[in-house]
Amino acid sequence: MAIALFTLGGTISMAGSRRLTGADLTAAMPGLADLGHEVEIQDIEKIPSANLTAAKLLEVVEAAAKAVADGAVGAVVTQGTDTLEESAFLADLVWPHPQPLVFTGAMRNPTLAGPDGPANVLAALRVACSPAARDLGALVVFKEEIHAARWVRKTHSTSTATFQSPNTGPLGHVVEDQVRVLMRPQRLDSIQAHGDSARVALYTVTMDDDGLLLQGLADTHQGLVVAGYGVGHVPAALAPVLGDLAARMPVVLTSRTGAGSVVRNTYHSPGSETDLLRRGLVDGGFLDPYKARILLRLLLATKADVAAGFARYA
Repeated sequence: MAIALFTLGGTISMAGSRRLTGADLTAAMPGLADLGHEVEIQDIEKIPSANLTAAKLLEVVEAAAKAVADGAVGAVVTQGTDTLEESAFLADLVWPHPQPLVFTGAMRNPTLAGPDGPANVLAALRVACSPAARDLGALVVFKEEIHAARWVRKTHSTSTATFQSPNTGPLGHVVEDQVRVLMRPQRLDSIQAHGDSARVALYTVTMDDDGLLLQGLADTHQGLVVAGYGVGHVPAALAPVLGDLAARMPVVLTSRTGAGSVVRNTYHSPGSETDLLRRGLVDGGFLDPYKARILLRLLLATKADVAAGFARYA
């Protein structure tokens, strides 16, 4: 049985003016022959991750699902790191298979000293074919660390150790070529994707924010994710603006901090989490704003109940 490898471009494939193929990435890779599985490569469009769309990503996931249905033990996707955390989470929400779907990339391109791409791809391939990684959904593998797509974030603009899971830490590691899974989070049911046409805005709350930039949003968007202060707070002047929007569209409350959960019943002043939830905002739980936007788009596109979806997945 083979491992399916899908390449989408990004820093990992940038060799000056040339864009490396999957065959280039795996050529002469130490340890590849020891995997015990052939690597079947499908080169997709070389797309910078800033230009990668949810629709294109879902096409890749569909191709990976077909490869698994045809007998692949797992699949690996390489792409740029800018949107990798969002790609992996979207894939995780729709991936129903026990076989691993692993995302990886690189922070240092092949023209630089010490490119990290080959090591990341090899580790990702090891995870993809490991029985220990089954039933974990979509994963992100970087620097020999295995992260759940649901929790991983890009935390640094240049470091090769940029991918971290602030709330949980990694699920496991690749140690001496062995995949070691240290914890197994509950696997949630996948969502049947029927398209991804919903337009969802992401709004980060800042000091003295009066919500002027939100005027007219309900005429152009179907949903909103609010990245509030701390555990889910906004200036008092912004609270009625968000309440009015919540009467017209789903508005999800998250924290802009990057770790931790919004709360439900700790503070009670105007603009607090209690006030905002009373005004109809949806609790975003532990999901960061970027992940919450991915989930809200998918729930709206599938006409699912938004509050129930966030209660389950956040």
